[in-house]
Amino acid sequence: MSFQFSKWIVMPAAVLLLGTVAMGQDTSSTGSSTQGTTTTAPAPKPTIAQRKENQQDRIANGVQSGQLTAGETSKLETKEAAINGETRADRAANGGKLTAAEKQQVNQQQNQLSKQIYNDKHNANTAQYGNSKVGQRQENQQDRIAQGIKSGQLTAGETAKLENQQKGINQQVKADRAANGGKLTTGEKKQVNKEQNGASKNIYNKKHNANTQKPKK
Repeated sequence: MSFQFSKWIVMPAAVLLLGTVAMGQDTSSTGSSTQGTTTTAPAPKPTIAQRKENQQDRIANGVQSGQLTAGETSKLETKEAAINGETRADRAANGGKLTAAEKQQVNQQQNQLSKQIYNDKHNANTAQYGNSKVGQRQENQQDRIAQGIKSGQLTAGETAKLENQQKGINQQVKADRAANGGKLTTGEKKQVNKEQNGASKNIYNKKHNANTQKPKK
């Protein structure tokens, strides 16, 4: 009889103990979840300098991958150069800083440029140079320009000029091929190589001058 009595006393006590432990775990879990939510801070918005660098990286990637043609790159970099020029002028007028309104204006302009970069990289136009020696030189020049953009050795204005020069050469090659059944004559190849030699010097000089792309915050 004493055994039966103690059995019915111990079992409810054990159930009560398990329930208390379970409630404690739920409370702990809820508390940690709440704590995790309250301590998570939103990601900080990128600065003007960070956005500028990001745009240049995207353009450089597009140049190197062939998603951006020389003409598209020239237009993008011309817009980037204009934004940079406006930013410099605003800083000069305000002791080296941008007002809240000026920052908002720059961000709106960068938003528009960002959309154009995306559209240009995803349209039907691609830079395809083929397997010829002329095509390899064209691709090599683009790779050098892309590297200069990424490293900051080329400013947006310098890149726009270099890409405009490449655009002119590419258009000439395209027209010559169209006039000769898709091929270049020996004289045309010689002329293109001469022009690419001049472009190559320009790329080198602009990558090694005092102008660098060092954005300020």
